[in-house]
Amino acid sequence: MPETVTDMLSRRVKLSNGLSIPQIQLGLYMMSGPETTRAVRWALGAGYRGFDSAQWYYNEREAGQAILSFLSSPENTAGLTREDVHFTSKLRDNSTNYDAVRASISKSVKASGLGYIDLFLLHSPLGGREARLTSWKAVEDAVLAGEVKMAGVSNYGVKHLDEVMSAPFKIKPLVNQIECHPFNTQTEIRAACEKYGIVIEAYAPLARGMRMKHPVLTAVAKKYGVTPAQVLVRWSVQKGFVTLPKSTKKERLVENANVGGFELAEEDMKKLDGLDEKLVTDWDPTDAD
Repeated sequence: MPETVTDMLSRRVKLSNGLSIPQIQLGLYMMSGPETTRAVRWALGAGYRGFDSAQWYYNEREAGQAILSFLSSPENTAGLTREDVHFTSKLRDNSTNYDAVRASISKSVKASGLGYIDLFLLHSPLGGREARLTSWKAVEDAVLAGEVKMAGVSNYGVKHLDEVMSAPFKIKPLVNQIECHPFNTQTEIRAACEKYGIVIEAYAPLARGMRMKHPVLTAVAKKYGVTPAQVLVRWSVQKGFVTLPKSTKKERLVENANVGGFELAEEDMKKLDGLDEKLVTDWDPTDAD
């Protein structure tokens, strides 16, 4: 049976701690405050239950306010509560100053107004080993204090994953959020994550629109009667990733999640895998010292 948009947005990926998070979430990267407010409300109405923000995006406050406003409005016909919505944010800068990082995390929680942040990530491995490990300790303590429910990393390469996983922390990363799509499949990082039981969160799953007219992608889309964007989201879903497509347009929010009516055949998944060109659409600090 084909899955509806609601079905797809209800899908969850299980984490190594036994908890789960929505598989398709709305990325809030490069959204202005007003855009964030509109997009989050539209997305909640469409069935989205996960939102990916960051200190660097400067929209934690607008995202949190939009979530709370929706929950208390007549639009909330499903009777959702705060616990039904998954909110992610990320630390802008790693630091060797533990107190500064703890204060920064608390500031994000307060800015969102949500009471706690579901998933908090180190946004990158930049800053060096001491800064990474000090910052992770601060995130760990934020989890233990209840400010943050789950913790993870972003843009971590293999050596950074090895570093944090071998350190004597009580809490280990549950996810690694990296750029991942058929044009940058990140096989080495994915293998390391699989070894450690870390879930991949794929940002820029649409390759920021840079390859929408690629002949292989358009041919696969034509075969299934869907858009290239839907093929890319479906590829990510079938890989088992948490995927974070971004759009500020109401109809595109729905389209990006409307991928339950088809399943990519193995031969087509292999064709898409073969498109890997290590395309970086924004930045790639995964080889940072």
